[in-house]
Amino acid sequence: MFRTITHFAVAALFVFVAAGCQSMTGETTGEQLNDTGITSSVKTKLAAERAGTLSQVTVETVRNTVYLTGVVPSAEDKRRAGEVARSADGVKEVVNNLQVRGQ
Repeated sequence: MFRTITHFAVAALFVFVAAGCQSMTGETTGEQLNDTGITSSVKTKLAAERAGTLSQVTVETVRNTVYLTGVVPSAEDKRRAGEVARSADGVKEVVNNLQVRGQ
């Protein structure tokens, strides 16, 4: 009996935490997990580019929109980072806010 009550309490706590997360970010738990997967995919692809020249790019995903921030050495690197981000599964849009060093 005690074990059943404990399991119920843990399940109820999970529901409240998940609901709280949604109210803070406006995203459901499923959306957050999907965004996390997209972010990981984009970061992995960027790190693999030209010996990691794009590995310092910050990637954030909100509702399948990828936001790129940071500083890159050239306009070509900025363009390429946007292409790489768009190539990841599940990406609807890319907002490329990368700055080119020296500009």
